[in-house]
Amino acid sequence: MSSEVIKHNPFQSMIDRFNIAAAILNLDDSIKQKLQRPEKQITVNFSITLDNGNVQNFEGYRVIHNTALGPSKGGIRYDTAVNLDEVKALAAWMTWKSAVTGIPFGGAKGGIICDPRKHSKTELEKITRAYTKALADIFGPEKDVPAPDMGTGPDEMGWLMDEFSLLHGRPIHAVVTGKHLHSGGSLGRVEATGRGVSIISLLALQKLKIRPARATAVIQGFGNVGLHSALFLYEKGVKIIAVSDVSEAFYNPNGINIPELILYYNLNNKTIKGYPNSVAIKHEDLLLLETDLLIPAAKEDVITQKNAGDIKARIIVEGANGPVSSDADQILHDKNILVVPDILANAGGVTVSYFEWLQNSLLESWRIHQINKRLEDILEKGFDTVFRVAVKHNVTPRIAAYIIALKKVAETQSVKEIALESPQYKQN
Repeated sequence: MSSEVIKHNPFQSMIDRFNIAAAILNLDDSIKQKLQRPEKQITVNFSITLDNGNVQNFEGYRVIHNTALGPSKGGIRYDTAVNLDEVKALAAWMTWKSAVTGIPFGGAKGGIICDPRKHSKTELEKITRAYTKALADIFGPEKDVPAPDMGTGPDEMGWLMDEFSLLHGRPIHAVVTGKHLHSGGSLGRVEATGRGVSIISLLALQKLKIRPARATAVIQGFGNVGLHSALFLYEKGVKIIAVSDVSEAFYNPNGINIPELILYYNLNNKTIKGYPNSVAIKHEDLLLLETDLLIPAAKEDVITQKNAGDIKARIIVEGANGPVSSDADQILHDKNILVVPDILANAGGVTVSYFEWLQNSLLESWRIHQINKRLEDILEKGFDTVFRVAVKHNVTPRIAAYIIALKKVAETQSVKEIALESPQYKQN
C-alpha cells in the first residue's frame, strides 16, 4: 500500500511529470535538482486570542519554489488538510503556470492549518494579521506576492495588505492580489480562473471540432472556479448536465439552468444541496458520466489509476490543481481522452492577478473589457504553443506544458547562475 500513498502525493505527481519533460529536454542534473526543490520553505507558529478568551496556536507555511522569472506568486489556503508536501507541489505548479503563460512571476504557495468555517470574522482577521507579521520579511511586491486560495478571499487579502502596510509605514497595494476593488483590487479577478477555464474549454472543443451548442459538460466543484466555469460555458450554449459540491451531486440530461442554480446556491448558504430541478447522484459517479467535457474543479487526485479506465469524457480540462494523478496519465492517453493540464487550464487566476499587480505598481485602473481581452489573448497563445510543442515532441499536452515551462525557467536560472559565478573585480 505504501507505493499507493506515494503515488497520490501531489508533489510526487508533479515530480513524475517534471522528470519526463526534463529527460526530453536533456536537462543538466544540477539545474534539474535545483528546479525540483523549493528555494525556501518557511514554517511559522503563532497564537491568537479567540472570541471566547481562549488562546489557540496555529501552524502556517509559505513555500517559495522559484524566483528565476520574477517575484514569487501564489495563493494562501486556510484548510485543516494543509500540509507541507501539498504546499510544495502547489508552489511548483505556480512556477510552471506563470512560465507557460509567459507571466514574469515565479511560484509560491502558502497555507494555515485551520477550518475557516469554525472561526468568526474577527478571529480570521487575527489569524491573517499574525501570519502576515510572521512573514513580513518574506512578502513584498518585488519579492513574494500572495493571493487568495481555498478558504480565503478578498477580506483576508485586504487584512494582509493592511498589516503589511502598517509594518512598513505606508500603503503598499501591490504586496497582494485578489483584494476588494476599494482596496486596489482588479475588475475581473473574482471570476478570472473560471473565465480562463471556460476559454480553454472552448478552445479544446474547437480542437476536436465540437460546436459549443452541441456540447455537454460535467463540472465537479461549485466553488469560485466551478461556478464561473459553469456560467461562462452555459452562456456560450454548452449544456451543463451535471454539477457537484461537497454536499451533493446533481444530474440532468436535459441540462441544468446555471443562472437559476447560482441564485439557489447564493440563497442556500453557498451550497447546492437540495436543488430541486435535477436528480441527486453519487459523487464518484459524476466523474464517470458520458460527456464531451469534464471539468474537475474541486481538489487534487480525484482521477487516479482506480477510476481513470471508467472515464467516458472526451476532454478533461483541469479546473483544480492536480485533479488527475500521474498514475492515471497513461490510461487516459490510451483511451484517447484529451487532457488539458492545470498549469494551462486554470492559469486565468494568476494572469489577472498579474494584471492587478501591474495596475497597483503603475497606479492605473483598467476597464473590464481590456482585462478580458488581454486574458483571452494570453490563454489562446498559451494553448496554441502547448499544442504545437505536443505535436513537435509527440507527447501529451501536459508533458508539452511542462517542457515549455521547464525550458524557460531552466534557461533563465542558468543565466542567473553564470552571473553569480562570474569573477568579481579584484581590489587593488
